[in-house]
Order: sequence, then C-alpha cells, then structure tokens
Amino acid sequence: MIRFEQVSVTYDDDAGHPAITDVDLTVPEGELCLLVGPSGVGKSTLLGTVSGLVPHFTGGTLHGRVTVAGRDTRTHKPRELADVVGTVGQDPLAHFVTDTVEDELAYGMESLGIAPATMRRRVEETLDLLGLAALRDRPLATLSGGQQQRVAIGSVLTTHPKVLVLDEPTSALDPAAAEEVLAVLQRLVHDLGTTVLLAEHRLERVVQYADQVILLPAPGAAPVVGEPAEVMAVSPVHPPVVDLGRLAGWSPLPLSVRDARRKAASLRERLAPLTPPDGTPAAAGAPEPAPRPRGARLLRGAGRPAAPAGAAPAAAAVDGLAVRHGRVDALREVTLSVRGGETVALMGRNGAGKSTLLRTLVGMHRPARGSVHVGGAVPHRAGPRELLRHVGLVPQEPRDLLYADTVAAECAAADHDAGADAGTCRTLVGELLPGVADATHPRDLSEGQRLALALAIVLTARPPLILLDEPTRGLDYAAKARLVEILRDLAGRGHAIVLATHDVELAAELAHRVVIIAEGEVVADGPTAEVVVSSPAFAPQVAKVLSPLPWLTVPQVRASLREES
Repeated sequence: MIRFEQVSVTYDDDAGHPAITDVDLTVPEGELCLLVGPSGVGKSTLLGTVSGLVPHFTGGTLHGRVTVAGRDTRTHKPRELADVVGTVGQDPLAHFVTDTVEDELAYGMESLGIAPATMRRRVEETLDLLGLAALRDRPLATLSGGQQQRVAIGSVLTTHPKVLVLDEPTSALDPAAAEEVLAVLQRLVHDLGTTVLLAEHRLERVVQYADQVILLPAPGAAPVVGEPAEVMAVSPVHPPVVDLGRLAGWSPLPLSVRDARRKAASLRERLAPLTPPDGTPAAAGAPEPAPRPRGARLLRGAGRPAAPAGAAPAAAAVDGLAVRHGRVDALREVTLSVRGGETVALMGRNGAGKSTLLRTLVGMHRPARGSVHVGGAVPHRAGPRELLRHVGLVPQEPRDLLYADTVAAECAAADHDAGADAGTCRTLVGELLPGVADATHPRDLSEGQRLALALAIVLTARPPLILLDEPTRGLDYAAKARLVEILRDLAGRGHAIVLATHDVELAAELAHRVVIIAEGEVVADGPTAEVVVSSPAFAPQVAKVLSPLPWLTVPQVRASLREES
C-alpha cells in the first residue's frame, strides 16, 4: 500500500544533512505500522512524505520515490491524495477549518463531494466511535486538548481513507480515551483493511497492537524494520514493560502487561521479601502527611494528602474554588494546597478541569466562588511582573510562549526577562534537547522539541511554583528522563511543582501526590502509590505486572535487585 524507495529528505537549512536517509521499505495493506525513534530523528518528516505535505507544503528536496496506492507523492499534491490518505498531525488546532465539532467532521466529505445522506450517516458513526456525541454542537475552541485530538482524528475517519497517517494520536488523551481511539484504529485495520501508519512516543499504549515497527534509531540512520518484539529488543526507545523484560532477561520480550505477568512469577518471588528503595516518591523523599484540606474528598483507600513537614507557607492555596465557562461549571468546590518541595500530579479524564485549574493559578480565569492565592498574591488581580515572581506555566501549546526567530534568540529573551545569567536558558535547552542548533527556528522543531524549549524558558526564572500542562507530550523516553531529573532537582531546591498529565508513568516516577479530578471536582488526593495503584486506569505498567507488590517503576525494581545481589 505504501512504498518507500531509497527516500531521503533534505531541507535548505540542513547544511547538507538529510532529515531522513535511505528509507527503503513497504507498509503492507491492512496493517498497523508503528514508527518509533528519539525526538528529532525525522518521524514527522517521514509521515509527511506519505501525505505529500513533504515536500509540496514544507519545502525541501525529496530524493527517491514514495507511492501510496500506486500514486507517486512527488507528482500528486496533497489535495490529489486526499481521497486515499487521511492525516492527523501533532497539533489538531492547525488542521481545524470550521467552528463546531459536527461541522469539522463533515468538512472533509464536503470537499470530496460526498452525498449529503452518506455524510450524515458517517458523521453519526464517527461521533459514536470516538465518544463525541455529547460534544457535537460544541465550539472547537471550548474543547480540551484531548477532545480536540479526537475531533481531528474523526475528521479524517469520515472520509474512509485507505491509509491513515497519524502523528502522536494519543499524546493528549487520557488512558481511557486513548484505548478507545486505539480500539477504533484496530477495528479499521482488522475489519475494513485500512492501512495505518502512526508515530507515537507513548509506546506503552500502542506497541502491543502493531503488526510492524519501523525504528529510526538516530538522525540520518537507516531504519530498522521488523516484528515489534524483535525491534524493541534493540530500540533505544521502549516502554516500561519492555525495560522490565530486558532487566529480568525474558525472551521473547513481552509487549503487553498480560504477557509480562505470565513471565513475572519468579521476579515477584525475588522482590517479595524486599521493599522499594529510598529516593523515590513512593518511598523516602515524599513529604510528611498533613491534615486533609477542608472540602477535599477522597476515594476509599486513597490515603491523605501529603505536604512538606514544617511551617513553610503554601506556594499555592485554593479553597472552595468554582470556575464557570459560560453555563458550564468547569471547577466546583476545589480545595487544594501545595507547598515548596512538593510535586503534585493532576490526573483525570479529558475535560475534567485540570487545565482550567492551572490557568486559574496564573490568573487567566476569575473564580466564580472561593479563593486562590499563589505565594501571597491573588492571581487574577496581580500584574504580570508580580505574578512572574511567584508562578510560571508551561501550557499545552508551547507556541504560545515562542515568538523569536531562533532558539538562541528565545533563550536570550528568557534570560533577560528572568534577570538570569546569560546562557542559563540555553543550558537548560541543552539538557532537555541535546544537539539542537542555536540558529534553528522554533517552528522547525518537532512538537516535543518546542515543548522542551518552552519548558526551559519558564524554568529560567526558577519561580517558586511551576505549573506544567501535559509536559511529556511529544517527548521520547530519554527526554522524559532528563525532564524528571530537572524537576526532581527543582523540588529538592524547594520549588513546588504541579503538573496536569495523562502520563501515568511520569506520575509514578515523579509525583509525591496524585490529585484526581472528575467533572470539575477533586475525587481523590493522596500519596502516589496509594492513589494510582487503587485505580486501574492510572496504574503504571510495572505496578500492574508486579501487583500486589508495591513497585511502581523499573528504576525501583533495578535498585532493589542490585541491593539483593
């Protein structure tokens, strides 16, 4: 269905270094093919050659030949491939052309001249498939990031393309919504024979469903293609269940929790007499428990909220907060306190109110009821300069913070605005994204790279309270590990960190506390180990494999086995 013949792509600013090199492979019809590799190796470029966006829209030079259903993408522009290739990029907002959910689902079919009766039927089918029926009349601008991503996927499904190309399709989705989308993709592959080519960093969600894996191991390196277990055995990026399998010496490597549990009996026996090591949020290093704030609600067994010992003032204090968007109650009676040195993960379904809470903490929303204080300031009343001394937010859309023409200029501006030493921001960028050139334009970075740049800009000011909205979206495992170390260091220096995330592995690795929000209310607030293990939706892979043992991450297991020996 898709054929790459000695494909290389070079951009004018690459100084002769191709974005991808010598790609020669075939994606068969009716298979789900997973494209993996570290950030910046050319995954988005490779996907763009299938839809014709590369080079017709992005520019650059394509060497070799890409054919889709027999059509050469060099001679067929994207509009001439629209009936056979459906594409969903990393940023759904960049693809929307209408104002409401239903109109967006219908737009692609209107462009192809599909009969109105068929259009109506397909819209209804897609609304049901993706759980969007209740949102059909909602303006796209009012949706959460995850809801927008589902609409973007639905807008290409309605045209019934032969090939689906998806770039990070689950990056903004909560675990349940991601499973729904992946179930739809499997149904399209198995029942309709649709060919799916997708790139994804959260391999724990998708690798077990792949028929074939294409690994781009490094910039300019030739791809490695094969069965998922074979490629994962050599891949520099791999999910926790594969990392656990490598550590335990399992062969073949498991790709799913179910497969790993079948192999884990002996490992559980070795770990049973041991305890997780110190130095993790689940063990030592977590702040001492404090009394539960008034109004907070706990699920049974969720435990009590944690707060640092001592009398340090709260970096953020929320009491009885209610926020309304028009007639919608986005937050209701939220009470939360976060102190210096504490890392709190906000989790919950898409649209639950996590991003609204973060935006309220930086003054973007005015409370309808209740109070919000950040470092003694009232966010919606404080001026920008005063607020910057107390809190910094890394939003879901990093482009909101990026306005300069080069990475170097962005870093210099961040140093100036924060009053930091020259080179402070650039050092942070180097830690998160090794190898990114100073002259690179931010728009030429991948979504994950732009996010890391925005994070470095906010961290330059070292605000006492750091807020992050989906901070690992688009980051590979290595970049995520570097991010974890930076945030741990900041927490160790007394900064309070609140992150809204669907990444259960990140929460298990980093957070002292997990706060689960549903329908705008806090329904659980307690130590990470207690909250995530008691929730099947939010438990990390290692916890599921080793249950009922208390290990949450592979580093914990590795450290315990090292002490045993």
